Amino acid sequence: MQYRTFGRTGWRVSEIGYGMWGMAGWTGSIDEESERSLDRAVELGCTFFDTAWAYGDGRSEELLGRLLKRHPDKRLYTATKIPPKNRQWPARAEYALEEVFPADYIRQYTEASLRNMDVSTLDLQQFHVWTDEWAEDDRWQRAVSALKEEGLTRAIGISINRWQPANVLKALATGLIDSVQVVYNIFDQAPEDELFPECQRRNIAVIARVPFDEGSLTDTLTAGATWPAGDFRNIYFQPENLRNTLERVAGLRPALPKGMTMPELALRHILQHPAVATVIPGMRKLKNVEANLRASDGQQLTDGVMSELRRHRWDRWIDIP
Repeated sequence: MQYRTFGRTGWRVSEIGYGMWGMAGWTGSIDEESERSLDRAVELGCTFFDTAWAYGDGRSEELLGRLLKRHPDKRLYTATKIPPKNRQWPARAEYALEEVFPADYIRQYTEASLRNMDVSTLDLQQFHVWTDEWAEDDRWQRAVSALKEEGLTRAIGISINRWQPANVLKALATGLIDSVQVVYNIFDQAPEDELFPECQRRNIAVIARVPFDEGSLTDTLTAGATWPAGDFRNIYFQPENLRNTLERVAGLRPALPKGMTMPELALRHILQHPAVATVIPGMRKLKNVEANLRASDGQQLTDGVMSELRRHRWDRWIDIP
């Protein structure tokens, strides 16, 4: 496992972290299987674990807390998120701050996450949605400053709305944000335009999420794919998006280097960018943990492959979280 510096915090974290949404927010998750997968990730050197209160109403946070108890000798970094009070994903410019993140609510859910994990301090507390319409409002600024001053969290981050990577630049200018979490993958390359240069300039850590485009970049998606009722992928892969996505994946296959899988290519593409501190694939099974973490070996894709992958950028907008 390779390690990178997490922005101005100075933490050295595994460049492949662990996204914990799937084990509490998707159908078909079994806690025992999730815990075996988490333990295996720790054995293989993973040190960064990203969860959220909204992943199973605290269930994923509890799984992370139990992981910490099983590995007291390891420095594992905990990242979670405050859900929007109005329970609306994504945030919209017309939402008032008090509808989404009032100051007392920011503290309430930070304390709830601390209880769920059974820890006294979070490493990273993040806003689960964001709009820069709130950036200059001193109410959230005072609230997060107090959390850090009182030792309830060591760092503050923002999880940026899908396909809106520039909708955070004003917040970064406040100096209060230590990290951003953004959708970044072979298709979604827009963060490279404005967000990554600004994060590099300000030494703000970047967490790359959705590295496999909710599964399409594993190259296992089919035209007849369906999921149980309530599964997020039913929303994401609406018929038009599913059809367009399958065409894009088919077009990408010729770019695969010999002997490399599509998921490996997807992870290596992300890790090639120096702004990225860690990438957080969702993993529920041992075989996926082992396969994904193998991509962290310091090997680089060739300039020719990277040039070809830039051709697969896909700027899109679908009104989903």
